[in-house]
Amino acid sequence: MLGAFSAQAQTQFTYSTTCQNDSVRFEIAEADLAGIDSVRWYFGDPASGAADTSRRIKGAHLYNTVGAYTVQLIAYRAGVPSTSTTNLNIVAPVIYDFGPTDQTLCDSTTITLTAPDVPGATYEWQDGSTGRSILVDSMTTYKVKINGCLVPDSVNIFYTPVPEIDLGDSSLILCLGETIELDATAQNCTYIWNTGAITPNIIVHSDVAMPSTPYIVTADAQGCGLYRDTIYIAFAGTEHPFSLGKDTILCPGESITLNATTPGATGYRWGNRATTPTTTIRSNWDLWVFVEINNTCEVLDTILIRYKPDRELDLGNDTIVCKGETLVLKADFGTASYRWQDTSKQATFYVRETGYYWVEAKVGRCIDQDTIHVQFEDTLRTNLGHDTLLCMGTVYNLHPDGAGMNYKWQDSSSLPIFPVTQAGHYAIVATNSCGQSIDEVDIAFQECGCQVYLPTAFTPNADGVNDYFRPKFRCPITEFELVIFNRWGQRIYYTTDPDVGWKGTWQKGRVPFGTYVWMMDYKVVSTGEKVKKTGSVTVIY
Repeated sequence: MLGAFSAQAQTQFTYSTTCQNDSVRFEIAEADLAGIDSVRWYFGDPASGAADTSRRIKGAHLYNTVGAYTVQLIAYRAGVPSTSTTNLNIVAPVIYDFGPTDQTLCDSTTITLTAPDVPGATYEWQDGSTGRSILVDSMTTYKVKINGCLVPDSVNIFYTPVPEIDLGDSSLILCLGETIELDATAQNCTYIWNTGAITPNIIVHSDVAMPSTPYIVTADAQGCGLYRDTIYIAFAGTEHPFSLGKDTILCPGESITLNATTPGATGYRWGNRATTPTTTIRSNWDLWVFVEINNTCEVLDTILIRYKPDRELDLGNDTIVCKGETLVLKADFGTASYRWQDTSKQATFYVRETGYYWVEAKVGRCIDQDTIHVQFEDTLRTNLGHDTLLCMGTVYNLHPDGAGMNYKWQDSSSLPIFPVTQAGHYAIVATNSCGQSIDEVDIAFQECGCQVYLPTAFTPNADGVNDYFRPKFRCPITEFELVIFNRWGQRIYYTTDPDVGWKGTWQKGRVPFGTYVWMMDYKVVSTGEKVKKTGSVTVIY
């Protein structure tokens, strides 16, 4: 709770927020509820008209204007009133810039985000912490509420693993005609070799090798800095073309036999300690083999053996995200090639709008795919309209405008239209993943001296009997309007002339049999009273 008040130990109550254009909920302390017969709230906002007061035990009010307000509660116990008041300072949401929307940090590093200094303010971050500053140590969206108002700006934090750059032994001697791949691949890095190449790996050929110059790679890891490694390569001996073949990806349970046989070979030295011309691999390997040629020099080749993960690709269940946040989808399928719905090829994808997202992962001959639907929701703004005075016998329909798909009326029903036939206090509570919105309205009825009636059914079949739907009245009226809607809420008829009747047509044809909703407004000439009525009519053939 943002605030609490006690007037001479009479009736304590709290308020939920001091944010402009947010629903401020007032609640009497549990210990003070006993013995209360009824209450009357005065929210100190006369510009809001009838909405400035409420007789509900739990009051609620929407303050549209920044400023100071005095809230008064009159609680009746056995008919005896006691009055409690408090001063409420409604503030606008704080506008603040945290800097770049997306920030990338190095693993195990942290930064501190600090909200603006607002004297006397309360703070609440997305993890529930209440300090003015928060230590950033995990990958998520960081956002803060000040005095219950969400600061519009937020920061998405991502992390880069510390790269492990290893080109191998500091020096190699290879036979002429041999090639070697130098690989510095790491996540979230850009590269520059001293040869001018900017790819994560390069191929070194004996005919263009630099025997007296080292090969140096510099990897710039986003958020972590620069990482380097160096290797010297020398070529000797005679030319003996030799290859273990292309890097290979296997499915679970498969094996592969590698053959290093080559003319003039006098010895074999594998990375898995084998010394035979062939070796069989049944697990992940970055495998190399040195083949000694005529006891003079060694030729080298390497091969990467990888296995498709023994699991299904899973982006997770369909989900709902609040606007302003970023959802990070992780394919996480090991060493694979990826293709997302927008043809991008990274292992992660950042989602910022509603839609279907899919990724295809290819590991060797094996392909897997998964799809997720992401929906972004905005803050709800329910609106039942103003308090209304109607004529007795009128049916007034309340519509859940701005309530989204998940809401309940004061009777816990979820009707798409709530028909009001008697005076009372009506309310709606709407919720979604981003929060809750409440609105209330008072409906009253009175006897109207000059009544205008509409029939509940008519038969527009051109038989000369009851073919028109028009009002019946016995007194002068003006400012007349009649609107008719079909079951989908489409306006199918409108008139400002009470003497003109509807013939049951729409879009140059007859409407189907069924019930149609109407709304009628008029002013009584003799009294100047304005009247609003709603109801329904059944078309019968």
